[in-house]
Amino acid sequence: MNKNKFSIKNIPGWAVMLAIFGVLYLTGLHTEAIGQVQRLLLATGIKNADVPETLQNPDANAVADAAAVANSEMAGAGFQMVDLDGKQVGFESLKGKVVFMNIWATWCPPCIAEMPNIQKLYDKVGSDKIAFVMLSVDEAGMEKVKRFIDKKGYTFPVYMPAGQLPQEFYSNAIPTTFIISPEGKIVAKQEGMADYNTPEVQEFLQGMAGK
Repeated sequence: MNKNKFSIKNIPGWAVMLAIFGVLYLTGLHTEAIGQVQRLLLATGIKNADVPETLQNPDANAVADAAAVANSEMAGAGFQMVDLDGKQVGFESLKGKVVFMNIWATWCPPCIAEMPNIQKLYDKVGSDKIAFVMLSVDEAGMEKVKRFIDKKGYTFPVYMPAGQLPQEFYSNAIPTTFIISPEGKIVAKQEGMADYNTPEVQEFLQGMAGK
C-alpha cells in the first residue's frame, strides 16, 4: 500500500486559502470579497462617521458668520468634473448647497464596503439643497465605472475628474469623504471607510441645509 498516496486532506490550510485568493484575484472578485468582509465591520457600528461637534447644532451666530463669507471663494474653485453621461460640470456650480463628496475607486474594497450606506443616506437626504458627489478616481476609464454603478444599481450622482484634483481635496487615504458647507467651506473630512447612514450625519447635513 502506498503511504504517500495524494489526499486533499493533506493540503495545508494556508495553501488552500492561497489558492482561493488566487482564483478570486484572477477573476477580479477579490475586491468584492474583501469589500463584503469590511461591510460586516461597518455593520458593527464601530466605524461610524465623525460629525464635528461645533457644527451639530449651528446657532444664529454661526449662520450669520456663514452668510458673511458667502461670497468668498469655494473649496475646489475651478475644478471640473465629468458625469457618467459625459457632461462636464463645474464644482463651483454646487455653491449654495451642502456637498457630500466621496472620493472612491472600483478597485478599492473599503470604498465598495461603505457605498451601500452612502446610497441609503442619499435616499434619505438628497435634495436640491444637498448635493452628492461620488468622485471616481479610476484610471481604467468611465466605462468600467459605469458598468460597476449599473451592476450595483446605485442612483447617487457619480463623476470623474476632468483635470487634476484641487490641493484641498488631496488625501493620504481612499476612500476620503468631505462635507462642504453652502458657503463653500470644508467643514468635515473623513479618511478611510465609515458608516455615514447615521442619525448624526443625517441631522448634520440637514441642519446645514436649513431643513
